[in-house]
Amino acid sequence: MQTIRGRFFQPRLRFASLEELNGWLEAECRRWAERQAHPEQGELTVAQVLEIERSALQPMLGPFDGFNESEHAVTGTCLISFDRNRYSVLSTVARRTVQVRAYADRIVVRCGEEVVAEHPRYFGRNRTIYDPWHYLPVLARKPGALRNGAPFQGWDLPPALARLRRKLGNGDDADRRFVRVLSAVLTDGLEPVEAAVREALATGTASDDLILNILARRREPPRPLTIITSEDSALRHPPIADCARYDQLRTFDAAA
Repeated sequence: MQTIRGRFFQPRLRFASLEELNGWLEAECRRWAERQAHPEQGELTVAQVLEIERSALQPMLGPFDGFNESEHAVTGTCLISFDRNRYSVLSTVARRTVQVRAYADRIVVRCGEEVVAEHPRYFGRNRTIYDPWHYLPVLARKPGALRNGAPFQGWDLPPALARLRRKLGNGDDADRRFVRVLSAVLTDGLEPVEAAVREALATGTASDDLILNILARRREPPRPLTIITSEDSALRHPPIADCARYDQLRTFDAAA
């Protein structure tokens, strides 16, 4: 590690992103291998020996899933502490223990087999990274948190929901109506809710009742197909409505 650090990272370099760093490092490693003599076969470079040995190497069956896993406790405010920062997780796992898989560029939080959070990894310190969608079940119970809750400050909503929010305006009633629509994401999913909001706004109506009605109609099972009768099976003499036939039945009963 010290040799690699001295070979490629002195003096210390700066990059705009991890992708830029990886691209630069790959190019530098290839350039070094093409110029560096192999330690045992001095007449060849490291790159040339690699090409000779490549056919004997075992192929990788899949991408390398490189992460470091550790366990963390979730607070009552649905946060975990990791690497001197705090990250939000789904409110359904509050006060439980979760597993954090730390990658170079992101963290993935799991509770058993369920992924309960995924965030870009932050390398500063003392910062709280929220995902407002993690708190949606809490918001459904406390609509007032929409304006005052820390996770919802500066929430970058999808376009249709952002338009609906502006049209509904401010105030307790507007918050309650907007949260009714947001809560439908828990059962219907974000894309269907967005589509229903777009349909409602296209009619010039910003109504939570209309949006929920649209979602309910889309959940209804499709109507069964009408049975098409072939020409051979069609009735040649369609029945004729004749209520007087019931009088004939009464006459028959009396005779019996």
